[in-house]
Amino acid sequence: MGSNVLYIEDNPDNMMLVKRALESRGYTLLEAPNGLTGVASAEQREVDLILLDINLPDIDGYEVARRIRASGKTALAYVPIIAITANALKGDAEKALSAGCDVYMSKPINIRELWARVEAYVPAPNPKFS
Repeated sequence: MGSNVLYIEDNPDNMMLVKRALESRGYTLLEAPNGLTGVASAEQREVDLILLDINLPDIDGYEVARRIRASGKTALAYVPIIAITANALKGDAEKALSAGCDVYMSKPINIRELWARVEAYVPAPNPKFS
């Protein structure tokens, strides 16, 4: 079972928080600082799950999700995408889901919720920590 999690996030503090949280459970975190890099990483690497910020500096997370789902790499049609965003307006969750995300989480990130969401799709490589 794989354990590569791609996190597409432009905020270094959020990236570090998630990196520490997931690596403590045995996951390998692949980092992408913007949407275009994230799409390219998803197409070039073996990815088991994608964490996706919606507010990115180049293309927004909705467009990233659409591009990943439409990728020529067939497996990306099935890789779970969890949107993680500070957007909390009515309709934001529906917009993320309609763009191709599987789950919508709001910031600030709750580590226990993050672990539960990630482990629902990709079992922890180090189950002793679960």
